[in-house]
Amino acid sequence: MENKKQVTVHQMFWYFLIFSILGLVIETLYCYFTMGILESRKGFIWGPFCPVYGVCGAILIYILDKMNLKNIIKLFIAGFIIGSIGEYILSYILESIYGIRFWNYEYLQYNLNGRISLIFSIYWGILAIILIKFVKPLIDKFVNIIIPNKRNIIEFGIFIFLCIDGLATIWAIQTYQNRVLYNIEYKAKNNNPIFKIREIVENNYFTNDRISNTFPNLRIKDENGKEIWIRSLLN
Repeated sequence: MENKKQVTVHQMFWYFLIFSILGLVIETLYCYFTMGILESRKGFIWGPFCPVYGVCGAILIYILDKMNLKNIIKLFIAGFIIGSIGEYILSYILESIYGIRFWNYEYLQYNLNGRISLIFSIYWGILAIILIKFVKPLIDKFVNIIIPNKRNIIEFGIFIFLCIDGLATIWAIQTYQNRVLYNIEYKAKNNNPIFKIREIVENNYFTNDRISNTFPNLRIKDENGKEIWIRSLLN
């Protein structure tokens, strides 16, 4: 029996990172070719990352690698199911963290609560084939040629940056919500440096224009349960 190597933590990290970037490219191109506009589809405030694709892509590869599927049809079916489940669950997780929804597929036919749709589930199936047959071998080769000591330093640095990026994103979106939805703008009550830094960052960096351009599709439900774009309330 073939002694198959297990997917390592290092490989999972690079799967997440690379698919987060590729996901942003895919989303941007999809938006441009279907709606004719160039619009930010980022998931973090800094860097070219769409972490939903990173998480789903990494999980997809890990599970498919465990299943050791060779047949293209079986890969497609597995990718269709696993990708859809992952996207649905992540939609709930992100909404619980940020209090808002980043995407809604209700404008598409055959969607489930606007969180997943048939067409994007098909894309997950196609992506599964591409990932296992073509992308995974290239990433594995790339990871294996990096000297372990240098790789550990690089991965640790990127990991710390992503953690800070994620926290800053939560901070920025909460600031944006408070300002637009509740008319709350932070003012330092004294000269404490920490309070002053918060005031400067929130009022001069996390501006409405910056956040609405970075995350143009942020939605929240009104009192009737209808989803509305937060940016539509700016005026």
